[in-house]
Amino acid sequence: MTTDKIWLRHYPDQIPSSLSYENKTLHSYLKEAAHTFPNKEALDFLGKTMTYGEVYDEALRLANQLILLGIKKGDRVAVMLANSPQAVICYYGVLMSGAIVVQTNPLYVEREIEHQVNDSEAKVMICLDALFPRVEKIRGDSSLEHVIVTSIKDYLSFPKNLIYPFVQKRQTGMKVTIDYNDNTHHLTSILASGQAVEPEVTVDPSEDLALLQYTGGTTGLAKGVMLTHSNLVINTQQAGAWMYRMRAGEERTLAALPFFHVYGMTVVMNFSIMYRSKMIILPKFDPVQALKAIDKHEITLFPGTPTMYVGLINEPSMKKYDLSSIKVCLSGSAPLPLEVQEKFEKLSGGKLVEGYGLTETSPVVMSMPIWGKQKTGSTGIPWPDTDADILSVQTNQSAKDGEIGEIIVKGPQVMKGYWNQPEETAASFNEDWFLTGDMGYRDEDGYFHIVDRKKNVIIAGGFNIYPREIEEVLYEHVGIQEAVVIGIPDPYRGETVKAFIVLKEHQRLTSDELQAFCRKRLASFKVPRLFEFRDELPKTMVGKVLRRVLLEEEKKKLQSDETTGNH
Repeated sequence: MTTDKIWLRHYPDQIPSSLSYENKTLHSYLKEAAHTFPNKEALDFLGKTMTYGEVYDEALRLANQLILLGIKKGDRVAVMLANSPQAVICYYGVLMSGAIVVQTNPLYVEREIEHQVNDSEAKVMICLDALFPRVEKIRGDSSLEHVIVTSIKDYLSFPKNLIYPFVQKRQTGMKVTIDYNDNTHHLTSILASGQAVEPEVTVDPSEDLALLQYTGGTTGLAKGVMLTHSNLVINTQQAGAWMYRMRAGEERTLAALPFFHVYGMTVVMNFSIMYRSKMIILPKFDPVQALKAIDKHEITLFPGTPTMYVGLINEPSMKKYDLSSIKVCLSGSAPLPLEVQEKFEKLSGGKLVEGYGLTETSPVVMSMPIWGKQKTGSTGIPWPDTDADILSVQTNQSAKDGEIGEIIVKGPQVMKGYWNQPEETAASFNEDWFLTGDMGYRDEDGYFHIVDRKKNVIIAGGFNIYPREIEEVLYEHVGIQEAVVIGIPDPYRGETVKAFIVLKEHQRLTSDELQAFCRKRLASFKVPRLFEFRDELPKTMVGKVLRRVLLEEEKKKLQSDETTGNH
């Protein structure tokens, strides 16, 4: 299969179709920044700042201490931290030791932690003190040899570091007591006794893994995606080429996306380090805290998710804050409704564009040109050195323009494969094309449009229905803050369309009103038959709605109704 790459005609003159990539390790960029600009502020965490020199120094100390604990090149080290200075230090410190980072979601329960630790055969876990009890429960049945513990307060400025333990106890209702010993270490002590010298470890960027990033878990058991140093370096350089108006050393990035998610890791953390930006780190996303940070620090780059932008748009106090410093917002992880894009651009004056990618692609493969031809409803065009096509369901060949099929991609940012799963790896490729599992089409200009995940397609009465199209319509309603659509089992139609709605504050709507609204904008077979109003939707920490959770709830209801005889 070959493509004509007609999208290249829509590249701005400043973006080349192919880039020259540096054959470097990911952590070498932190070293360069520290040597060139040792006193430049690298991050700000709730008022506590660290320079590039200080971050590099602590990452070196951790790397050497990991080696003393027995970590060898290629070993896996799990990092389960919220956004914090420690998350940056530990990520790069693990890489400097020659080990592979296993990013672990702090929201995971014991079963999920145990699966990820044992699947990766991680020897060390670095975690927050509040998460230590979960790690301790699975430790005896796992591959872990050492646990390194840190606290948010360790990197807070005075007096916040004194107040934090009381806040933590009030919020969690627990006080964690840790018995530090030969196998359980405090990060602060580890760093204090570590040497700030570069370890003698040789890493081949194109072959050696930097990361095992486990797939989201929204659809089932997570798989470990193998990403090399080159995969991540290249995707970060591609991001820099795409955002060509951003100036190295001059930008201020809002780090609200979780670093443990591949999207936040690449377009926030890795990008900031490579281009010597200053990261303003939020431990979790809160609309008011984000608005305050944008105003105070004059944020220029704000990668986020649709739910984050929705949260800011609907924050009652938004008009109190100045957002005019924002140059670029990249939206990912979920479809960006047009209404949300237009409102946020109007409020901030910056550009908000949707991007598309997957964990398996480091993650970005395409996005809308930031300063170029825009297309309503499109997710944009492939990045430099990236190819994309639509695989026809009927012919298993390239689909015609406008024909819906599976999106397939290839490029230097595509993963090496799935960890210890050769069959899964083979099944996810068609020759050298990666099968994304997403359904979409390409238009006559080469712009790609995603209609939905292959597994999200609803088949009702023989019709293929794409939830994203219905969600776009629902977002047009002035009273709706969030909407998600799923197919629930139906004995007659196969599946029935159901919409879950979160209303804006002080809004009141009925199912009949929403059905009438949809009927004016959708074919009758696409109109939701059922509506459920909720205060909030179940989401991952990065803001992606957990459709699986909603579907499981519906199936349980159906089983309960069958048991009790209610139909």
